Amino acid sequence: MQFKVPQFIDIEDKVFGPLTFKQFVYLAGGAGFGYLSFRFLPIIIALFVGPVVIAFALALAFMKYNEKPFIHVVESFIKFYSRSRLYLWHKQAPNPNQPPELHSMMPNNRATLPGSKLNTLSWSLDVIDPKK
Repeated sequence: MQFKVPQFIDIEDKVFGPLTFKQFVYLAGGAGFGYLSFRFLPIIIALFVGPVVIAFALALAFMKYNEKPFIHVVESFIKFYSRSRLYLWHKQAPNPNQPPELHSMMPNNRATLPGSKLNTLSWSLDVIDPKK
Protein backbone atom coordinates (compact mmCIF):
# COMPACT_ATOMS: atom_id res chain seq x y z
CA MET A 1 0.00 0.00 0.00
CA GLN A 2 1.47 3.37 -1.01
CA PHE A 3 0.88 6.61 0.81
CA LYS A 4 1.47 10.11 -0.48
CA VAL A 5 3.97 12.03 1.59
CA PRO A 6 2.90 15.64 2.19
CA GLN A 7 5.30 18.20 0.75
CA PHE A 8 5.76 21.90 1.41
CA ILE A 9 4.45 21.59 4.95
CA ASP A 10 6.47 24.60 6.10
CA ILE A 11 4.62 26.96 3.72
CA GLU A 12 1.40 28.45 5.07
CA ASP A 13 -1.77 28.30 2.99
CA LYS A 14 -2.94 31.46 1.24
CA VAL A 15 -6.40 32.07 2.62
CA PHE A 16 -7.23 35.67 1.65
CA GLY A 17 -5.94 36.11 -1.90
CA PRO A 18 -2.15 36.34 -1.76
CA LEU A 19 -2.16 36.66 2.05
CA THR A 20 -1.96 34.01 4.74
CA PHE A 21 -4.31 34.16 7.71
CA LYS A 22 -1.61 35.68 9.97
CA GLN A 23 -0.74 38.35 7.42
CA PHE A 24 -4.41 39.22 7.03
CA VAL A 25 -4.89 39.52 10.80
CA TYR A 26 -1.79 41.75 11.15
CA LEU A 27 -2.90 44.02 8.29
CA ALA A 28 -6.54 44.16 9.46
CA GLY A 29 -5.47 44.96 13.03
CA GLY A 30 -3.03 47.64 11.88
CA ALA A 31 -5.57 49.22 9.55
CA GLY A 32 -8.24 49.13 12.27
CA PHE A 33 -5.98 50.68 14.88
CA GLY A 34 -4.81 53.28 12.35
CA TYR A 35 -8.43 54.16 11.56
CA LEU A 36 -9.31 54.39 15.25
CA SER A 37 -6.32 56.61 15.96
CA PHE A 38 -7.33 59.06 13.22
CA ARG A 39 -10.97 58.89 14.29
CA PHE A 40 -10.65 59.41 18.05
CA LEU A 41 -7.27 61.05 18.71
CA PRO A 42 -6.45 64.69 18.01
CA ILE A 43 -5.03 65.05 14.51
CA ILE A 44 -1.56 66.08 15.75
CA ILE A 45 -1.19 62.92 17.85
CA ALA A 46 -2.84 60.74 15.20
CA LEU A 47 -0.31 61.90 12.58
CA PHE A 48 2.45 60.41 14.75
CA VAL A 49 0.69 57.32 16.11
CA GLY A 50 -1.18 56.17 12.99
CA PRO A 51 1.76 55.77 10.57
CA VAL A 52 3.87 54.07 13.25
CA VAL A 53 1.16 51.50 13.93
CA ILE A 54 0.55 50.93 10.22
CA ALA A 55 4.29 50.52 9.55
CA PHE A 56 4.55 48.06 12.43
CA ALA A 57 1.63 46.05 11.03
CA LEU A 58 3.26 45.99 7.59
CA ALA A 59 6.53 44.82 9.14
CA LEU A 60 4.73 42.06 11.04
CA ALA A 61 2.95 40.93 7.90
CA PHE A 62 5.74 40.99 5.33
CA MET A 63 9.20 41.58 6.83
CA LYS A 64 11.62 38.73 7.53
CA TYR A 65 14.87 39.00 9.44
CA ASN A 66 17.38 36.15 9.02
CA GLU A 67 14.71 34.12 7.23
CA LYS A 68 12.39 34.31 10.26
CA PRO A 69 9.18 36.33 10.58
CA PHE A 70 9.44 39.72 12.24
CA ILE A 71 7.22 38.58 15.11
CA HIS A 72 10.09 36.37 16.33
CA VAL A 73 12.34 39.44 16.52
CA VAL A 74 9.70 41.33 18.49
CA GLU A 75 9.21 38.37 20.83
CA SER A 76 12.96 38.04 21.42
CA PHE A 77 13.23 41.80 22.05
CA ILE A 78 10.48 41.69 24.66
CA LYS A 79 11.93 38.62 26.38
CA PHE A 80 15.42 40.11 26.49
CA TYR A 81 14.37 43.39 28.07
CA SER A 82 11.78 41.92 30.44
CA ARG A 83 14.02 39.32 32.08
CA SER A 84 16.71 40.04 34.61
CA ARG A 85 20.29 39.48 33.60
CA LEU A 86 23.03 37.98 35.72
CA TYR A 87 26.62 38.70 34.81
CA LEU A 88 29.04 36.22 36.31
CA TRP A 89 32.40 37.29 34.94
CA HIS A 90 34.12 40.36 36.36
CA LYS A 91 37.60 41.42 35.34
CA GLN A 92 39.96 41.60 38.28
CA ALA A 93 42.43 44.39 38.70
CA PRO A 94 46.03 43.28 38.10
CA ASN A 95 48.32 42.81 41.07
CA PRO A 96 50.75 45.78 41.14
CA ASN A 97 53.53 43.65 42.73
CA GLN A 98 53.61 41.25 39.80
CA PRO A 99 55.44 42.00 36.51
CA PRO A 100 53.03 42.94 33.69
CA GLU A 101 53.92 40.03 31.39
CA LEU A 102 52.84 37.54 34.04
CA HIS A 103 49.34 38.94 34.53
CA SER A 104 47.88 37.08 31.61
CA MET A 105 49.93 33.89 32.01
CA MET A 106 49.91 33.10 35.70
CA PRO A 107 46.85 32.30 37.79
CA ASN A 108 45.98 34.55 40.70
CA ASN A 109 46.92 31.93 43.28
CA ARG A 110 50.09 29.87 42.82
CA ALA A 111 48.68 27.10 44.99
CA THR A 112 46.17 26.28 42.28
CA LEU A 113 48.85 25.04 39.88
CA PRO A 114 48.83 21.26 39.55
CA GLY A 115 51.79 19.23 40.69
CA SER A 116 54.50 19.79 43.25
CA LYS A 117 56.47 22.90 44.19
CA LEU A 118 59.20 21.80 41.79
CA ASN A 119 56.76 21.96 38.85
CA THR A 120 55.58 25.40 39.98
CA LEU A 121 59.15 26.66 40.24
CA SER A 122 60.04 25.20 36.86
CA TRP A 123 57.01 26.81 35.26
CA SER A 124 57.76 30.24 36.73
CA LEU A 125 61.40 30.03 35.54
CA ASP A 126 60.28 29.17 32.02
CA VAL A 127 57.84 32.09 31.88
CA ILE A 128 60.12 34.88 33.18
CA ASP A 129 62.34 36.28 30.45
CA PRO A 130 65.85 36.84 31.92
CA LYS A 131 66.75 39.42 29.25
CA LYS A 132 64.29 41.98 30.60
